[in-house]
Amino acid sequence: MAQFALWLSDIVAVSVLVFALYFPRHRRRDLVVAYLGVNIGVLAVASSLSAAGGAATGLGLGMALFGVLSIIRLRSTELDQHEVAYYFSALALGILGAWETEQEWRSATLMAVILAVLYVGDHPRLLRQHRRQVIVLDVAIPDHATLVAHLEHTLGSRVHSVSVQRLDLVNDTTVVDVRYRSTPGARPRPAAPPRVEATTPHTPAAVQP
Repeated sequence: MAQFALWLSDIVAVSVLVFALYFPRHRRRDLVVAYLGVNIGVLAVASSLSAAGGAATGLGLGMALFGVLSIIRLRSTELDQHEVAYYFSALALGILGAWETEQEWRSATLMAVILAVLYVGDHPRLLRQHRRQVIVLDVAIPDHATLVAHLEHTLGSRVHSVSVQRLDLVNDTTVVDVRYRSTPGARPRPAAPPRVEATTPHTPAAVQP
């Protein structure tokens, strides 16, 4: 009966995780299926191993978790860090729901702690002015200080970190990963036009007949 209560707690917790926290904030339907599948799969495997008991329980559970983490790591589709955090949370909820213990309240409390941490850590209002973008500039800027000044002028915000991913001197482009703090009410400004130095037109010398 106690184990059934933990299973029910896990189902409720993963439903809150997916349908109350993740999907309303990020709207990726494909990961809804992934999180539910990981949670229920780990719950089923861990419950079977826990019920079997013996020295092989820990080894079998470790191998199962290693397999799940390998699948997450080797996915062809790139995942953001917050999506990886939801993966681990769904996995942890499944383990807590399957682990046989005489203190069910502890597992239920840990489930609530996981949900609370994700609610706060992934809240849209938490550090919402700090942003990250990958930007393609239509000019090649090899100098770091000049690059930062150019980005701050374009974004209208203070740049905290810049990582150059590609510098193409042939096609005159720069691809950068920018982390910056947006200013409320500020709007991106057009890039400053390149400076062109005035030159004196060359007058050909007169040809003597």
